[in-house]
Amino acid sequence: MVLLAGFLATADPNRIDASRAYLPPQPIHLRDDSGFNPHVHPVSGKWDHRVFRRVHRTDPDRRRPVRLLVRGYEYDFLGLVPTDLHLIGVEGETQALSLLGTDGLGRDLFSRLVHGTRTSLTIGLVGVILSLVLGVVLGGISGFYGGAVDSVIQRIIEILLSIPTIPLWLGLAAAMPRDWGVLRVYFILTVILSLVGWTRLGREVRGRFLVLRQEDYVLAAELMGASRASIIRRHLVPAITSHVIATATLALPAMIIAETSFSFLGLGLRPPAISWGTLLQGAQQVQVLALRPWLLAPAAPVIVAILVFNFVGDGLRDAADPYARRT
Repeated sequence: MVLLAGFLATADPNRIDASRAYLPPQPIHLRDDSGFNPHVHPVSGKWDHRVFRRVHRTDPDRRRPVRLLVRGYEYDFLGLVPTDLHLIGVEGETQALSLLGTDGLGRDLFSRLVHGTRTSLTIGLVGVILSLVLGVVLGGISGFYGGAVDSVIQRIIEILLSIPTIPLWLGLAAAMPRDWGVLRVYFILTVILSLVGWTRLGREVRGRFLVLRQEDYVLAAELMGASRASIIRRHLVPAITSHVIATATLALPAMIIAETSFSFLGLGLRPPAISWGTLLQGAQQVQVLALRPWLLAPAAPVIVAILVFNFVGDGLRDAADPYARRT
C-alpha cells in the first residue's frame, strides 16, 4: 500500500462531494441473472428533515459493473510516472465505488485509508531508522569509552526519559505554526519521534558493549593497534546486529502508535494530511460511533500492523538469542 497507494485507491482521496456525505460501505455483488458479473448498485442521498440527517437509498434496479484495471483519477505511479490506471473501480465513474463508505465531506474512506497507510508507516519506518542510528552510535560510544562520556550520555537519556509525553506534545503542538505545510510538519514529527525513541535502544547497546569490550578478540584487536572506531565498527556492532534488528522491529509498533495517537488527539499531523490518526479524528464522537460505525475502519490496519510487527519482532528476538536451545 505504501508503494502503490494511487494504484490501489478507487477515488481521489481529497475530492469533496457533499451529496455523498456519510455514505455507508457499498457491497460488491458478484452475480446477477446472467451469471458472474461483479457490480454495485448506485446510491442516492437526500436530507431528511424528520431525523435531521442525510438518508441514503440504494437503487436495486440499476447496476454498475465493477472491473479490474480501470481508468480513474490521475496520479504519479511510484511518484514518477503519471497515469490514471487503478486496480479496481467502476469504468468511467471515479466516485461510484465506496468500499468502506465516505466521511462527512463525501471523501472515499478506502482511498484515504490507503494513502494514510503510506504516511503512518513511512513515519514509523523513518523514525525507527533515525532512532536506530542514534541508539547504536551514542549507546556504543557510551558503553565502549565509559568515563565522563558515558556519564554525559546517560544523563541525556535520563532527561529524555523523564519528560512527560502528553505535556511534551501539547507544547510542541502549540509551538508549531499553523501555516506550516504538511511536509514540514511530517518532517518535524518524524525527527521528534526519533529523538525521543532512541533512549531504550541506546541503553541496551551500552549494556552489550560493556560486556563485549572485555572479550578476548576485542583486547587482541587493541593490542594489534586497531583504533577504537575501527573496533566498534568491525567487531562490536556486527556482534549485536541481530539484537538491534529485533529491537528495531519491536520499536516500530511504538512509533506507529505514537503517530496515530497524537494525530488522533490533534497534536501531530493535521488535515489536509492523511494518516491513520487524522482519519480516526472523525470517530471521536459517540453519535458518530452509533450512526456511522464505518468511520472506525482506520483502527483495523493499526491493530493489524502492530500485531504483525510484534510477532516479527518476537520471532527475530528468539532467533537472535545466542543462549536459546537449538533442536
